Amino acid sequence: MKSKRRWSERTRLMLTLELAVVLPAAALVILSALHLNEVQRDRGVEAAFQRDFNQVLAISEKEINQKAYDLADDVRGEFPGSGEACVETMDRILSTHPYIAHIFIYEPGRGLTFRSQPSRLKEPLFRGEAEDFVSMTNGWMPVEYKDEVKGLEEMSQKGKNYSFFNNWAPRGDKRLYQSAALFLAKDSSGGHKAVAGMVFDAEYLSDRFFPEMLETLLSHQEEKGERNHVVMMVHPRHESAPLAASVGWDGGEPEVERNLEGAFPGLTLAIKLHGTTLTALGQHFVRTGFLILGAISLLLTAGIIMTHRNISREMALARLKSDFVSNVSHELRTPLSLIRLYAETLEMGRLKSPDKYQEYYSIIRKESERLSALINNILDFSRIEAGRKEYDFRQTDMRELVRNTLESYRYQIEQSGFAFEEKIAEDVPPLSVDREAMARSLLNLVNNALKYSQDQKYIGVNLFRDNGSVKLEVVDHGIGIPQAEQQKIFDKFYRVGDPLVHNTKGSGLGLALVRHIVQAHGGEVSVDSVPGRGSKFTINLPVALRSNATREAALA
Repeated sequence: MKSKRRWSERTRLMLTLELAVVLPAAALVILSALHLNEVQRDRGVEAAFQRDFNQVLAISEKEINQKAYDLADDVRGEFPGSGEACVETMDRILSTHPYIAHIFIYEPGRGLTFRSQPSRLKEPLFRGEAEDFVSMTNGWMPVEYKDEVKGLEEMSQKGKNYSFFNNWAPRGDKRLYQSAALFLAKDSSGGHKAVAGMVFDAEYLSDRFFPEMLETLLSHQEEKGERNHVVMMVHPRHESAPLAASVGWDGGEPEVERNLEGAFPGLTLAIKLHGTTLTALGQHFVRTGFLILGAISLLLTAGIIMTHRNISREMALARLKSDFVSNVSHELRTPLSLIRLYAETLEMGRLKSPDKYQEYYSIIRKESERLSALINNILDFSRIEAGRKEYDFRQTDMRELVRNTLESYRYQIEQSGFAFEEKIAEDVPPLSVDREAMARSLLNLVNNALKYSQDQKYIGVNLFRDNGSVKLEVVDHGIGIPQAEQQKIFDKFYRVGDPLVHNTKGSGLGLALVRHIVQAHGGEVSVDSVPGRGSKFTINLPVALRSNATREAALA
């Protein structure tokens, strides 16, 4: 009937667990899997990255144009007004702004004044480029002058100072991109307005301006936390070969492109992921998502199994607690019955011999001490469970502590017919310990040796220093402990499944208290045992113990 009731309780707990945890978690996993399938089908990851890339390119175009406008403003600020142009002034502008290849100014009546970088005119290709610009400007400027002035004035009203156009400068078997800007010169004469212009150096744009801008743009993305191993490049609008590229550009098709306007017409800005593609990234995202869901499912399964085991363990613990109450009740009843029996005998005055009086007094004292030890164990266990156990650490002579503790218990040991051996080394240093707690640990070990020994009645207690620690050993020739149960015996309420153990009443708290006390002192307790040949329990305490505050914090 009891087994049936336990099974009913376990079934009810498992059903509660499934309804409260398993079903919502399973629903979450299934919905996430459906969402991943939808993302995979609709290419949602690629679309999200493309939106981000478009935004990055739009911001990058603004920064590129702003940099070009700043360079142009530096030149325009030094440019002569209408009627003031001279060779010396224009050559000085070119010398202080080496990124400009050519500058010119045109006004009716004075014609065209055109200057190129003097240091580069010795280069045949550059000189040919300059001659072509002079010829082209002389050809179209007189014809287009009025329209250019009107267009530049309209742009100026909109806050735009420049009209850009592009040119391709021949350099042997290839051509380099150039950007040129037209603007209105300062009107200092009050006459006709002058149209001025500047041409960016082709080598400067391809070798310095665009590579530096691309790296700057990518570094800005990295500072914002938006750089995901992306690379960028600039190429002519109708060609795929890069004019300039950032470090790491490994070829391949760009993911997103944007045609540049403003300072660099005719060019396209492109972006892609380094070493991968958006399609591959999307597939990786989906695969990773499914792997995560698989891992979550495994964890959920493992959690259910662990929960089932914990429920079973808690139910077993409940049974152990029930057995504990029964055993403690028996242990309390036995000494109380003896105390009552002998006290009543003494009270009735039936004893004639003084020796008998002494014997009965001794029995009452020993049973009282036994009762006190049991109650102290229970009280200590209660404090530990409630987290209120405190220790009073004081510098203590361990040799004296062990001797005094054993001396108070020696009579009971000898009366039980045990051979007792005590070995205390002289080089054991003082330790900071709780005297009462350490004495109780020793007595619990000795009491276990008394209870679980059969024919070979021997108890040995050894105290000695071993390198950086002090060891306290309690040795017996009792029934021993199986290897599989040697770690479990330190758990609360646990008792070895030997028939002799269960025939001997006990609370199952002694060794659990010993472990807690020793760990509170910064040490450890271990057992070395062979069934039928006895056991050796060892308390290992470090010489350099931690401070009281540290130990109390560890116990909290």
